[in-house]
Amino acid sequence: MTLWLVSTTQAHPFIAAEYWQESAQLVRESYLPRATNWVYLCGGQIVGFISVLNERFIGALFVQQEFHGKGIGQALMTYVQQRHTWLSLEVYEQNLRACAFYRRQGFRQIQRLFNQETQAYTLIMNWDATDLPDA
Repeated sequence: MTLWLVSTTQAHPFIAAEYWQESAQLVRESYLPRATNWVYLCGGQIVGFISVLNERFIGALFVQQEFHGKGIGQALMTYVQQRHTWLSLEVYEQNLRACAFYRRQGFRQIQRLFNQETQAYTLIMNWDATDLPDA
């Protein structure tokens, strides 16, 4: 939860930190327990994680800021993509780093939505293994 709260606040400076603090209980008690979660350990510490809900929705992918650019997000995503043939996610449009990352992983934007709670636009993106050149 600490990694989630710090990372989500850093990744979304365009949203008030209070929004994420108020969301923490829901994430802790509802989303994470219902998801399949994988973690990336470094020196026995969790430095990244990915959560998949309902076998197809990536609800979270976060890497501790000091470990950005070291292939951890890529490793977590590859691990999940090897276990699923179709995935979806929602990402804030202003989170340019994440949007670019997901595009590099083969995700395609299918929808743009306005989030009333955060007053920001999100993108719905899908990845389909059958769209891959060697599929």
